[in-house]
Amino acid sequence: MKILVVGGGGREHAIIMKLKESRLVEKLYCTPGNGGISKYAECFSVSATDINGVVSLAKKLSVDMVVVAPDDPLVMGMVDALRSEGFMTFGPTKAAAIIEGSKVFSKDLMKKYGIPTAYYEVFTDADKAIAYLKKQNSYPAVIKADGLALGKGVIIAQNEDDAVEAVNSMINGKKFGDSGLRIVIEEFLTGPEVSVLSFTDGETIVPMISSMDHKRALDNDEGLNTGGMGTVAPNPYYTDDVAKECMEKIFLPTINAMKSEGRTFEGCLYFGLMITPKGPKVIEYNCRFGDPEAQVVLPMLDGDLADIMVKIYNHDLKSADIRWKQGYCSCVIMASGGYPESYPKGLVIDGLDENGQIDAAFVYHAGTKAEGSRFLTNGGRVLGVTCNALTLQGALDKSYAAVSKISWDNVHFRKDIGARALKVISNDPLDLDYKQDMEDYIEENGVYLRQ
Repeated sequence: MKILVVGGGGREHAIIMKLKESRLVEKLYCTPGNGGISKYAECFSVSATDINGVVSLAKKLSVDMVVVAPDDPLVMGMVDALRSEGFMTFGPTKAAAIIEGSKVFSKDLMKKYGIPTAYYEVFTDADKAIAYLKKQNSYPAVIKADGLALGKGVIIAQNEDDAVEAVNSMINGKKFGDSGLRIVIEEFLTGPEVSVLSFTDGETIVPMISSMDHKRALDNDEGLNTGGMGTVAPNPYYTDDVAKECMEKIFLPTINAMKSEGRTFEGCLYFGLMITPKGPKVIEYNCRFGDPEAQVVLPMLDGDLADIMVKIYNHDLKSADIRWKQGYCSCVIMASGGYPESYPKGLVIDGLDENGQIDAAFVYHAGTKAEGSRFLTNGGRVLGVTCNALTLQGALDKSYAAVSKISWDNVHFRKDIGARALKVISNDPLDLDYKQDMEDYIEENGVYLRQ
């Protein structure tokens, strides 16, 4: 197969590297791609949101499948346009992608079908929203822009002043453009957060290995909300009992609800969950692979991603062979200083080889540009330094050792990725016989990322 992947970040790099392992794949293309992706797939300059341009490119390349990875083109209807031209695609239609494209839609869906989530109200008038907040007088309060906002459209207000500012900035100040003209105000849930990506063809749903994201820019979950500063997988809070409850009360009901609404979801459905004292509840849905969750989940997939995608398109996911590797995976995001606000571009990255890699890790490129034999920064989140190991501590040690070898002016990364997860996991030393058995298993089954 010849496959075109739409997008240009770390998520797309992770998808491409997994597709590259497939026995079905002959050639990989990506648009627009980035510096790191260009070393593994042929890249083009068509924007990920240029629907007509992507359709034309797919025709020109005579590809067998198109993988639409980012949220914007999915919500805009790129999959519909490609399918109307006869292309096999991976990703939901516009009608199904609304589950991420509109938080009001997703909240109303959950209310209608009894899927556990936080209590909420919807507003289009700032004065009415502020009056509601003052009447509730309950903080922290969660204020969300209805539409897409690059993963930054959620403000957790700690007090009334913060809440009033958030409402005014969204509705009156258009901080998030039209996405914030309608807002959701919901109760603040407590408990550990869990991300669960899932494969689904609209009938069958197969949850992937769980993960833990780190959204805040600074250590100890301080600083501004970002698109994600690092991830670990699996998430130790996601126990077998929690997984069973999620399947019964959240995963299957969501798929069935979308089908009942005439919006059958096919592709990757992301469940952002909070494990509250009253059980798991949905914080948000995404209509695609999470970023940077994909960078720790896909390396752990013991299966053929291209084959899974084809089976989803053919509504035959139930026949797919999907398993998961032993051990843990960690990804530390290296970002530009100033992210998620203003930051420079075009800074030279030191420490990477000619493929944008480094020994003993795999480096997923999110915001880079290749210039001859060098790589330059070209975004806020620049690199995702990823490692596998039998233990989470081992994976994190390897990731941070690799991070220490990479640098550019004013580079920024969190130093506590996985710290909360480590507190949950017992780190008793392995006895020597068992350790040798696991090392033999790793060698035979490829638990560690292959270079």
